[in-house]
Amino acid sequence: MDFSLTEEQRAWQLKARKFAQEEIAPIALERDRIADPRETFDWEIIRKGSRLGFRTAAVSKEWGGHGTDIVTQALVMAELAKGDSAISKAFSQCWKWSHLIAAVCTREQKERFLKPFLADDTYLLGAAITEPNSGSDSRMPPDDDPRAGYRLKAEREGDEWILNGEKCYIAHGSVGKLFFVYTRTNPNINLREGTTLFLVPRDTPGFRVGKVFNKMGWRFYQNAELIFENARVPHANIIGEVNGGARAGSGETFGFGELELAANALGVCDAAVEMAMLQARTGRTGGKYLSEQQTIQLKLSRMHMLTEALRSYVLRTAWERDRAARGDETVRDSVNADLVMAFSRDAIRQVTALNMDIHGAAGAMMHAGAEKLYRDALTTHVAGDIVQRLTPMKRLLR
Repeated sequence: MDFSLTEEQRAWQLKARKFAQEEIAPIALERDRIADPRETFDWEIIRKGSRLGFRTAAVSKEWGGHGTDIVTQALVMAELAKGDSAISKAFSQCWKWSHLIAAVCTREQKERFLKPFLADDTYLLGAAITEPNSGSDSRMPPDDDPRAGYRLKAEREGDEWILNGEKCYIAHGSVGKLFFVYTRTNPNINLREGTTLFLVPRDTPGFRVGKVFNKMGWRFYQNAELIFENARVPHANIIGEVNGGARAGSGETFGFGELELAANALGVCDAAVEMAMLQARTGRTGGKYLSEQQTIQLKLSRMHMLTEALRSYVLRTAWERDRAARGDETVRDSVNADLVMAFSRDAIRQVTALNMDIHGAAGAMMHAGAEKLYRDALTTHVAGDIVQRLTPMKRLLR
């Protein structure tokens, strides 16, 4: 099996590496230390990255994007995350939902929303899923309980729908210009049959941003409350069919979110390994370099082992998703898109913790870089890890 990179894939990887080293890494700690969560965001880094294609990489060439494959996207995410995990996620969040626009939106919707997205370096995308009383049960809702899942209500009034309720912890909530909003249009049946998905622009009447959440890690990445008070959304903004939102939001794009987080974790692991190696070569204790001590050597070996295993898993999964998109039935039902995230969650936590150990007391008190990687690792996997572990097992046991 040949996993060598094409010239185009290598070019994207090197471009992302250069941008991470020269533009992202120099500002990462500075943005992380800002106390106000609203102020951690930096539009200039978004504009610079967008001009290089990192915001629109997943949009097809037919519509004016770069048409990168999933392997290329995984490579770019990992390189950007090595500079800063949260800044990488700010770019790849747009890929996730531009994938969905391309897969399920009508041509008219693409004209209205995809073209402005491509033209504006500050046009960011987000999805409004989580609610104060609806988190993981929206990912794995019970079939026999209509009370589980989304409660944001959408009621039709002529050619418009009136939305009332709130969403929380929404990615790009305070900076996004277009949101994919999951609503309940039939509260009397289960979530899978009573959900409708809407495209909601930021300037929609009755829609506003509430609180911006203060997080221990991923501080650059904006998560906010979205509030809908008689928000009026045109019927033409529905994705798919009324009560067909659960189906519209799944399919070929569904596994991307899990792979996205795993590729991001790979970049953090790479940064931690590089940092630990430098510390081992330059730090001394007991009159010896750390690299000469067997305990440190064992920790470095485990960091390398976990990181390389994760790299192989991420690229294998990305390769499978590309093959599935081209019609290869042998990989279409692979469980790797779910399990790679679960493995990456375990790997990133171990690798960043070992990096802290190698830095000793300085890791927690003096070396801000090691401590930041550890905090970002704890925040990276927020999409319900238990779902990623249970979902593929349920499929395999059928």
